[in-house]
Amino acid sequence: MSRLVAGLATATVLTVTASGCVTVHGEREVVPSATKAEAAQALADFTDAYNKADKAYDPALDAGRVTGALGATNQAGLKARHVTDPGGNSQHSPLTLTDAKFTIPKQAGWPRWFVADTDSNRDRDDKGPDDTRWLLLFIRGGPDQVWKAAYLSVLGATAVPAFKTDKDGWAEPVSPDDPSLALAPKDLSADYASYLQDGKPPVFADGQHTSGWREARRKNAVSSGRITQFIDQPLTDGDFAPLGLRTADGQALVFFSTRHFERQTAAKGVALNMTPDEKALLTGQVQTSLTREWISNELALIPPQGRTVVANMVEGLISTKGE
Repeated sequence: MSRLVAGLATATVLTVTASGCVTVHGEREVVPSATKAEAAQALADFTDAYNKADKAYDPALDAGRVTGALGATNQAGLKARHVTDPGGNSQHSPLTLTDAKFTIPKQAGWPRWFVADTDSNRDRDDKGPDDTRWLLLFIRGGPDQVWKAAYLSVLGATAVPAFKTDKDGWAEPVSPDDPSLALAPKDLSADYASYLQDGKPPVFADGQHTSGWREARRKNAVSSGRITQFIDQPLTDGDFAPLGLRTADGQALVFFSTRHFERQTAAKGVALNMTPDEKALLTGQVQTSLTREWISNELALIPPQGRTVVANMVEGLISTKGE
């Protein structure tokens, strides 16, 4: 799953309002970000482009339909596979995304976005206890731009929360600095990166992607003549910005991004092994150290009080550097 896996540009002046919405040419009216038909077409266009790119291992074939964290990992993965398998993907199996449920917020201005909750054919236990749902967040930077998939998260079918909606079925977006939440969405990426470094601030609940990840790093820091160092950085600009929806129980489900570096340094005579994909993305020469750079999509559930749960992480390698 971790291998599955263009900033916004406009010619107009963008002004961030106090509520966190973006105003373009005075567009202040709060309206649904998309129609159900537009959302369905965006999902179909993404799936079609993704399958063409995956079959050919050609990042250019879906570059116009991905952005943000998902775009970075998707494009790097295809770039690597194009080097390792220049003839394309001989084992290509088309991705299908069905039973789509669209959660569309009402917003003012641009960018606009919505979430597609889908069933994928990548499940090994379709409709069983381990069935999963793919949550794809689509974003559009202006009226003349296309919808692009910016985030992907995977949750158990029973773990997808119910969203707060109005009488017409439109969802409620969460502002970046929402004071009703235990953690402001705008601080998620920076706080998560800091937490992974030293456990502070202590605002995250224990789990696989928090305390579990820190413990795994601690165990792997020194082994077999190698020392591994980790650096984590927030990602919040452009299409990497956090975006969230209010849930029916008063929490917020927020998509956010982070960048991670893993630097391995070897003692004299100890080899630093690489996978074919890592070699394909390599710059420099591996002599004593190898640095891997990852970008991850995360999904967090923020309560009004208490600790934030990091519910899912999909990460992808985007570069390697030898020294």
